[in-house]
Amino acid sequence: MLKIKHRLKKMLVRLLGNEKYQGITIPMSAIFLSLLAGAVIILLLGKNPLSAYGNLLQGAGFLPKPSYAGYKNMLTDFTSYMNAWTPMLFASLAVAVGMCAGLFNIGVSGQMLTSGFITTLVIGYSSLPAAVAKPCVLIVGAVVGALIGALIGWLKYKFNINEVVSSIMINYTAQYVISFFINTYYINPVSRQSQAVSKASRLTLMDTPVGNLKMDIPLGILLAVLTAVLVKFVLDRTVFGYELKCVGLGRKAAMYAGVNVGKSMIMAMMFSGALGGLAGVTYYLGYFGSIQPRVLPSTGFDAIAVALLAGNHPIGIIFSSLLITVISKGSTYMNSASGLESEIASVITGLILLFSACGVYIRYKVNRMKQELNEETERGIS
Repeated sequence: MLKIKHRLKKMLVRLLGNEKYQGITIPMSAIFLSLLAGAVIILLLGKNPLSAYGNLLQGAGFLPKPSYAGYKNMLTDFTSYMNAWTPMLFASLAVAVGMCAGLFNIGVSGQMLTSGFITTLVIGYSSLPAAVAKPCVLIVGAVVGALIGALIGWLKYKFNINEVVSSIMINYTAQYVISFFINTYYINPVSRQSQAVSKASRLTLMDTPVGNLKMDIPLGILLAVLTAVLVKFVLDRTVFGYELKCVGLGRKAAMYAGVNVGKSMIMAMMFSGALGGLAGVTYYLGYFGSIQPRVLPSTGFDAIAVALLAGNHPIGIIFSSLLITVISKGSTYMNSASGLESEIASVITGLILLFSACGVYIRYKVNRMKQELNEETERGIS
């Protein structure tokens, strides 16, 4: 029995014990365990997990479907997937920046909604030409999100109001206030959503003819990837990033080191909010062209799973957001092809969040196993 335990520990340490690669191996193990747990649930529902996961990839444009409608193929599905991926990447970076400063920005959905609504009113319903409107959409969205983030950071610093509480309250305030204005002044009587934004202000080129296809081309995807690289540079190579991470590791220690903790907290939430604002405009003036009243975008909450899965690493977020977007984007096709409820995708995302949250514990247990292996080796157990 002792030898069996020893061999199991040895196998786990061999897979996860290299501290240099734990930032990759532990998230990968979390993904594997969550997909395995999801497969068990799908089996209990009487469906084939491999077919269901294949349908997710088909819905996101990573695998071909058996048939396509006119002007569509696998490439059009993939560009539509990138359209959904863009706000997810921005939202995940927003969560990660807050967490690096020791702040949990659970209000990304509210920041997305508010920035999307205000930008829609200011730019989306204007007659500005595309060359002016599209950059202004990004600027206004980032500014609105930054102001909301700064408010959350200021409340935390000035009155010690927990950022989770203030973020949630702002989420609900934004949800119901914006819903009132949409239903009162901007509702489309047919779609029951806000009036569609102008074509010139939209950050996605919808139904663009390319050969014999019609594609949705997201203009913000390159900016989102470049932003991830920029966030990585800011966190690792600037004084601001150093101070932000110092505050995240320990506020008292940062204060003794001469860091202005209050300013860093406010600036961190402002930076996080600006990224949340960019997620909002690429969502409401890109992926969608209107706003559904009384609904917070689930992207802001899924972004928490993405950030945790990547360990708040900006480059890792590029890859983890790819996975979560595949699950959310492919769920509709999975529902139609496999007969599984699309909510199963949310269950899988929740499982990824659960296993990712255990990453620190897994790291601790694996490192503890390494010590135990050394002790057992000394006692002659092999």
